[in-house]
Amino acid sequence: MSIKIITDSASDIPQGFDMDLTILPLTVSFGEEQFQDNINLSHQEFYEKLIESDVLPTTSQIPPYDFEQAYHSVTDNGDTAIVITLSEKLSGTYQSACIAAADFEGKVFVVDSESVSLGERILVEYALRLIHQDLTAEEIVATLNTYKKKIQVVALLDTLEYLKKGGRISSTVATLGDMLSIKPVIAVEEGAVSILGKAHGSKNGNNLLIERIKKSGGIDFSMPYYLGYSGLSDKLLQKYIKDSHSLWEEQTTSLPIMTVGGAIGTHAGPGAIAVAYFAL
Repeated sequence: MSIKIITDSASDIPQGFDMDLTILPLTVSFGEEQFQDNINLSHQEFYEKLIESDVLPTTSQIPPYDFEQAYHSVTDNGDTAIVITLSEKLSGTYQSACIAAADFEGKVFVVDSESVSLGERILVEYALRLIHQDLTAEEIVATLNTYKKKIQVVALLDTLEYLKKGGRISSTVATLGDMLSIKPVIAVEEGAVSILGKAHGSKNGNNLLIERIKKSGGIDFSMPYYLGYSGLSDKLLQKYIKDSHSLWEEQTTSLPIMTVGGAIGTHAGPGAIAVAYFAL
């Protein structure tokens, strides 16, 4: 008997990433058009449509039936499943996973990552490490629920346009913000998205990200960590890496970079950069 991990596509992990991992897609809708996230709609295609569209896309939670089918594919082989979902405060996907798990007591365990995208991904990758350490499913779940509290996710937005489209801010605020080159710095805290501050220009925004990392105690480089970006270019991320070289030099020889998908990209828009890590 072995332990398998199941997660959702809001983790932005590519399909086929690991043989012990199953990724269930959220549904992304552009008006009447529906797509399976990162299956028949890549991150690049998502941003191409986002830029061209006059209305914001929507994402739909994974229904309990889809989880139930995934559970059967694991437990029918005598294996155990640990399910890691995006934050319950951001989607009903966690509840769907729990509803489906009711008939699989002792065989399926559900964990609310209290995060999304990069933050959810590093918890999933940590779980994949743990299943090879001769731990029980219960021990792994307890460890994940402890260590997820150490996860830090911080992002710098390049535009206020998509927060305006989503009704999060007024058109007046968005216009004024763009005129003044205001870059909001956001974080995922206790499962919800919060605004940490507003910087004037990318350079000041980068400084806020650096300050946030230092304030949290620094990055645990022995654990999974990622840098991410939204949109079609990593130009702004590469600038951030250059500006923040003191955080990485002498700590690592390479920086893992990923793209941010629709769960966050819908509201952040293109040009956002993000960092996710376990704090020391």
